[in-house]
Parts: sequence; structure tokens; C-alpha cells
Amino acid sequence: MQKRHLWDFEVEIDETATSDWYLTSEPWGCDCDDCCNFLELCNRNELPEAVFTILKELNIAPDKATYVCEILPKDNGHLYQFSYRIAGHILNEDTAKSTVADWGEVRCCHEPYPYGASGFPTPHFDLEFWVTLPWVLEENQ
Repeated sequence: MQKRHLWDFEVEIDETATSDWYLTSEPWGCDCDDCCNFLELCNRNELPEAVFTILKELNIAPDKATYVCEILPKDNGHLYQFSYRIAGHILNEDTAKSTVADWGEVRCCHEPYPYGASGFPTPHFDLEFWVTLPWVLEENQ
């Protein structure tokens, strides 16, 4: 396992196990409008650059989130929570705090609802983002 810092979190990541699982996984599978909007933003490369950068480093396609939920509409878009499962450990889980940036919020945690991560290797944790995203789908799509 390789030690890394993901914002304020010190973690150990099994990059091979993580990459191998994502190579055979499918894109997020929900076809509700909120999730289709998220997937379209992934396809258009319209997630925050910080999200794309870390996912690229971990060999994870953005559309292969293991959890996606539109939390609520906001004046300037829609607040989404989305996660990616990572093989490894959070080393400073008791002391690290989520990081708030101008593009959103990120933390490492243990998502109790692994809808999109069937068969993921253990141990693992989730890289979770809270980001306000634009609505890009046409109304009647």
C-alpha cells in the first residue's frame, strides 16, 4: 500500500486493487434525471478540476462513482454528493476534517450504502465529494 495525502486525510491506498476493480466496473447505473445530469457532466468533463485530477491519479473514470445523489437544488445549480470507493485505510480518521474549497467539499469516510461497489476489495474507504453542479440536461430529456 502507498501512503498519500488526500486533502486533510492521510491514507494508505492499494492502487492496484483499486484500479483493477474500476477496470471491470460499470458506470453509475441509475437513470433518474439527477443521475443522468451527473453522468452528462462527467462526459463533458465539467466536474471541478480537483475531482478530475485525483480520479486520474487513481485511474478511476469519473462516471464510475460508487454513490451519487442530488441533495437539493440551489440558486446556482444543484448540490450533489458523490463518492468513489478506494482500497485501503484512512490513517487519521479520528482527527481529519473535511476540506472546504471554492469548488466544494471533500472528505474520506466509510459510506454505509455501497450501492455501486459490489465485490469491492477490503479494506476500503470512500472518497466523498459535495459539489454544486450545473443542470445541463434539456428539460424534456
